[in-house]
Amino acid sequence: MPQLTSKEMVDLSREYTFFSWSVQGQANPIPVTKAEGVYFWDADGKRYLDFSSQLMNTNIGHQHPKVVKAIQDQAAEVCFVHPGNTTEARALLGKKLAEVTPGNLKKTFFALGGAEANENAIKIARFYTGRHKILAQYRSYHGATHGAIALTGDYRRLAVEPTMPGGVHFLNPFCYRCPFGQKPETCQRQCISHLEEIIQYEGPDKIAAIILEGVVGSNGLLIPPADYWPRVRELCDKYGILLISDEVMSGWGRTGQWFAVDNWQVVPDIITTAKGITSGYVPLGAVIVSEPIAKFFDDKYLSAGLTYNGHALAAAAALATIAVYEDEHLLENARKMGQYLGERLEALKTHHPSVGDVRYIGLFSTLELVQNRASKAVMPASVMGEVGKILRENGLFTFIMANNLGSMVFVVPPLCITKEQLDEGLAIVEQALEAADKNVK
Repeated sequence: MPQLTSKEMVDLSREYTFFSWSVQGQANPIPVTKAEGVYFWDADGKRYLDFSSQLMNTNIGHQHPKVVKAIQDQAAEVCFVHPGNTTEARALLGKKLAEVTPGNLKKTFFALGGAEANENAIKIARFYTGRHKILAQYRSYHGATHGAIALTGDYRRLAVEPTMPGGVHFLNPFCYRCPFGQKPETCQRQCISHLEEIIQYEGPDKIAAIILEGVVGSNGLLIPPADYWPRVRELCDKYGILLISDEVMSGWGRTGQWFAVDNWQVVPDIITTAKGITSGYVPLGAVIVSEPIAKFFDDKYLSAGLTYNGHALAAAAALATIAVYEDEHLLENARKMGQYLGERLEALKTHHPSVGDVRYIGLFSTLELVQNRASKAVMPASVMGEVGKILRENGLFTFIMANNLGSMVFVVPPLCITKEQLDEGLAIVEQALEAADKNVK
């Protein structure tokens, strides 16, 4: 039993710690004391169904005994070694990552999270190409550190500018709100011609890399057209630009494949990842590079380093997590349950006028709420606050986006979820949608 009451946990945390991406006086954390599978409990014993895998990372579910044991066993053996030394866990994890990543991706630089992974991908791309510019999408999030936030296209970048020089942004493919005014049935892929035009303006010989999220996550879960990733790959090959797939959120079975790019049979030059690599049990990030990039550093100094590079506990957790994905067929379950989830989301869209669009791939999905389907007017933040309150009061925890770019309720549960558990959560979502429907104009 916890030593603190629910109120004491919240009050002390608010007084002595900062919460990310929030006005501190408005922070309202759930005091969590227990978790298992797709559920977690607060200090008062209330159970929540986790429909966002916490922060889209607890992919195998909470407290999986095999991963917990792997961490315990590694801790009993050795917790930490100098980053210039190695352990069995580090050696085996590097080999395993080469096996599950696509194409000729082979060698890994370890970090402690997605932002650190992207920071080091920037360095590696610049070292390898001798160029300095990195292109990224406007609707994107790549991390909060200096370089990663420069590549981030959303509002979180604006508050901390000026950031790292060399970041250049371009428009996303977003079929529901096409920035080029096109409709899917007549689209000529202006999103691709736009990107090539930006490349020309910025100077192809100045651009080290283009970085894309495998599937855009917290900026609206934007699934690209089927030919988008392949055509970006063609542009990169045409101009000698590296292609980086940020798989921090969209990787590790989330879309029904190991990595989102696998859905389009594209092999990037670099994959950055974190989150689901350990299912969030221990912090770990990774930069996995192609064999040519790896060979480049065989006789050149890699000017990058981190105290916790290849941390033993993290490596052991990652190996055990990947084994769970494989042994319990979680990628297959993500595809199977994802198909069912898509059918249910389409039904919700039919029955609730507040739902303007639903987007889903595997167990990565969102409902976009609008005031009017014809105008696609964004549902106000005040209404989304009410939606969030209903979800939480009824024992559902998930990520909600509410700003001038869109209002969304995400459905991103652990990959071990069952049909019955999906139905349980969607019934609560439907209650919240009934409240949102009252605000349709």
